[in-house]
Amino acid sequence: MFSPYNVLALEKSHYVHFLHILKYGLLVKHMKKNDSDELIIANREIAFQNEEKEDRAAELAIANKELIFQNEEKENRAAELVIANKELAFQNEEKENRAAELVIANKELAFQNEEKENRAAELVIANKELIFQNEEKENRAAELVIANKELAFQNEEKENRAAELVIANKELAFQNEEKEKRAEELIIANKELKNAEDDIRKLNDELEQKVIQRTAQLESVNKELESFSYSVSHDLRAPIRAINGYTRILTEDYAENFDPDGLKILQSIIRNSKKMGELIDDLLAFSKLGRKQVSFSEIDMLHLVNMVREESLFEDGENIPEFEIAELPNAKGDQSLIKQVWINLISNAIKYSKHKEKTKIEIGAHKKNQLIVYYVKDAGAGFDMQYYDKLFGVFQRLHSQEEFEGTGIGLAIVQKIVQRHHGTVWAESVINEGSCFYFSLPAIND
Repeated sequence: MFSPYNVLALEKSHYVHFLHILKYGLLVKHMKKNDSDELIIANREIAFQNEEKEDRAAELAIANKELIFQNEEKENRAAELVIANKELAFQNEEKENRAAELVIANKELAFQNEEKENRAAELVIANKELIFQNEEKENRAAELVIANKELAFQNEEKENRAAELVIANKELAFQNEEKEKRAEELIIANKELKNAEDDIRKLNDELEQKVIQRTAQLESVNKELESFSYSVSHDLRAPIRAINGYTRILTEDYAENFDPDGLKILQSIIRNSKKMGELIDDLLAFSKLGRKQVSFSEIDMLHLVNMVREESLFEDGENIPEFEIAELPNAKGDQSLIKQVWINLISNAIKYSKHKEKTKIEIGAHKKNQLIVYYVKDAGAGFDMQYYDKLFGVFQRLHSQEEFEGTGIGLAIVQKIVQRHHGTVWAESVINEGSCFYFSLPAIND
């Protein structure tokens, strides 16, 4: 169905077309009055167009009615929308009012709940207080019962004590008599005790005199032993040197008279005599330590260690160690004896590291209380700590003679020197990982 606007537009178009045709017909009429056939056609066309106009007019009337109806419907809908909007706004206001009322109600409810909880807590406290008061009352009642019983018991006890006092007084009188008798006996016993103390004092004096005599005897025996050890060691040196010398003469002058086995035996005699000479020298050095007077003075320890390092001798092809020497504080001691300590410890570190591809020896120190602790650390063969108690003994060795040469006296000398300086010496080691030897000396007081 056409809308009113479409109908009007169509009618206007037809009307314009009709005017053009009319103008064209009039023009033709003036120009060709005699052409009757064309006029008839034009009349028919005009009649057709008039019918069309009537149809368009009817459609336009219908479209106008439809437009009026639609406008009325729109107005009705607009009025309904206005009413609906008013209703919706009213409902929103009602909802907001209800929400505000709910907020107020919730606050009131929360406040009431808090009040209830407070009242409940107060009731709990009050109940506890009431229970406590009831327990206190029961306790007081029980205590009163006990107190009454105790009072009755005390009264009975007082009566018993009164009876006992009567008996005790009688007993006291008897005891006084006994004390007088005992006093007389104690006087006699004190006299006997004094006599016994005098006897004990005399025995203590005699015992102290015997201790002094035994100490003097022990010192004399120790000196005799040291003298004997020194004499034996000193007297053995000449025969050992003679054996060594004569064997060398045989090796050098009469070598052609011996077969290879004989020469091998001569070389073995030379080596063993040399070893015996070293052992005797070490024994002499060890025995001298007991007689040498220790003189204490300040030692420049770093200078002393560098001196020992420079004096160390190495054989051709021997692995020369790398020394890592830290700061060494000065200490108090006998420089010649402490030098021997460093010589023995450093030479041991070099000896027991000779089978390693790279030899590194660390030397350092740290202060502990009134002592300076020095150490010599190597990464050599090490030793088994389960045999530690044999480490500082004379002739005690933890490695075979074929593996490492030595007399087994060097560490004993170290221990004896350090002990004479009122210090201690100890060691830590792991097999095939190395050893670390420590010794302590008195520090220099600032």
